[in-house]
Amino acid sequence: MRILHTEASCGWGGQEIRILSESGGMVERGHAVSLACPPHAPIAREAPAHGVRVLPLPIEKKRPGGLLAMRALLARERFDVVNTHSSTDAWLVALACSSLRGAPPMVRTRHISAPVAASAPNRWLYASASRFVVTTGQALRDELVERLGCDPARVVSVPTGIDEARFAPGDALEARGALGLPPERFIVGIAATLRSWKGHRYLVDAVGSIDDPSLLLVVIGDGPQRDALERQVADAGLQARVRFVGQQADVAPWLRALDVFALPSYANEGVPQALMQAMFTGLACVTTAAGAIGEIAHAERTALVVPGQDAHALAAAIERLRADPALRRRLGDEARAGCLAGLTRVRMLDRMEAVFAAAVAGRSLS
Repeated sequence: MRILHTEASCGWGGQEIRILSESGGMVERGHAVSLACPPHAPIAREAPAHGVRVLPLPIEKKRPGGLLAMRALLARERFDVVNTHSSTDAWLVALACSSLRGAPPMVRTRHISAPVAASAPNRWLYASASRFVVTTGQALRDELVERLGCDPARVVSVPTGIDEARFAPGDALEARGALGLPPERFIVGIAATLRSWKGHRYLVDAVGSIDDPSLLLVVIGDGPQRDALERQVADAGLQARVRFVGQQADVAPWLRALDVFALPSYANEGVPQALMQAMFTGLACVTTAAGAIGEIAHAERTALVVPGQDAHALAAAIERLRADPALRRRLGDEARAGCLAGLTRVRMLDRMEAVFAAAVAGRSLS
């Protein structure tokens, strides 16, 4: 198939990583994959390494120039299917396709759990203009069906799949030695874009409230909240207990170096890739029930689940895991087993390939 992905965002996070992981997998399977995105977006720089052709377009905003550029692209090149990912590019593609004869079918992927307003335009976009809607979690799927009246047969949950060989348990001391992390400390880590709703500030507060100077928090990632978080750490005098390591091209070694993984998100989540990666690595995890997290974080079985925006509960969960190595091992083992059962990259590629094939053929999903 000739597949076009579109992405209006100029940010970098799990959504962009999912697009490239999926696209690279489709290229490996023999499909021709292109990506339309703003020329200065980080995803434009990363896409060629995945075998994806980049088509720079001015689509970061809903403007006539972007609509005309998208329409010209779709008229000039005959794609079999178009997969949109953000609101802006979804609208530009939908409007462009509606004005073209023989336009390719559109698949709308919804990555986050922020509610979609039940307006007439949104009902048209999701229920009519999109051949299929893909969500990254079942909870997101159910909300679209209920809120917008989408045909349940045309909305499918396909969580992001993880490469189980890359994210596998390993030797923590070896990983710490390679990364320059102290071998003797109890290390809690978070890997996430530094956005407010990921809950980093509550994790910093939680670590600060734990009376143990040997506990170290490693913050993996970068983003708009970094300056605020560094000020928070400095104001609390936690510089020796919190380490910012920035964006990492390969997060797997960092995960293997941890004792506990924490993701205290309180909004906008599908099934987060970082949490799945930590679970594949066999880590004990502390998280919340935001978005579709509950589909993999089963309280007391695959993770400890705490209320969102609650530093006290977060600290209590971390202390409980620090004091109970057997609990850490059990949660990590069960989390990895659960993820291996249905959240691998191969499973994601199989399901997305089936969605695209059904969209091209004009048939329902079996």
